Amino acid sequence: MNLVVDMGNTRIKTGVFQGAKLIQERKDQAEADLFQFIKEVSPSAVLVSSVGVDVTAFVEQIRKNIPVVVLGPTTPIPIKNKYKTPETLGVDRIAGAVGAKFLFPNKNCLVIDTGTCITYEFIDDEGQYWGGGISPGLRMKVEALHNFTAKLPFIELENDVPLIGRSTEESMLSGVVNGTLAEIEEIIRMYKRKFANLQIVVCGGDSNFFKNKIKTDILIVPDLVLMGLNRILQHNDPKKNQ
Repeated sequence: MNLVVDMGNTRIKTGVFQGAKLIQERKDQAEADLFQFIKEVSPSAVLVSSVGVDVTAFVEQIRKNIPVVVLGPTTPIPIKNKYKTPETLGVDRIAGAVGAKFLFPNKNCLVIDTGTCITYEFIDDEGQYWGGGISPGLRMKVEALHNFTAKLPFIELENDVPLIGRSTEESMLSGVVNGTLAEIEEIIRMYKRKFANLQIVVCGGDSNFFKNKIKTDILIVPDLVLMGLNRILQHNDPKKNQ
């Protein structure tokens, strides 16, 4: 079994894989509990991905007993990276692209990761990753409205959002949710006009929130990044080539 650890901006996610199959997943896992979890799982290899947390001490501890791959700019990946500045590319972004190409090897793919940020990743039907876009996610927009103004309150996201807000809270919800939906749907239309045979894959913590709101045909794969991380770990496993 393989274990992948995804240390994101707001939470830690882990996935246990038997080959390509995800057999166990944990979200919002505390770093202090990871050592015990790894001991219980007893994986044959571990991949650690972090978008900002220093994982040096964590990796050194588990590397004593288990082979570890730390995903970074120089880690071999099973796709061709055409990004102009690979050293600045978020590891979660490349993992999502790898996951999409694993699921749809012969299609152009647009991956939309709806997490702390909303990221757009394009990988073509020849397995070449080109990049995409980054914009604020829903909660980042809500927090920005509250933190960067004098009187706007902090609001909680709701599923039923009016187009015309008739209170300050409703107006904020309309701007955040409907504005984000308009952004996503227009980005999809722009990519569809440019690329044929395009598969839209949506993942991330807010993917289910958007599931019935995005009008274009999409595929929701909440665990896409974990799948991509596992594929990268397999690509770097010496036993794979024996």
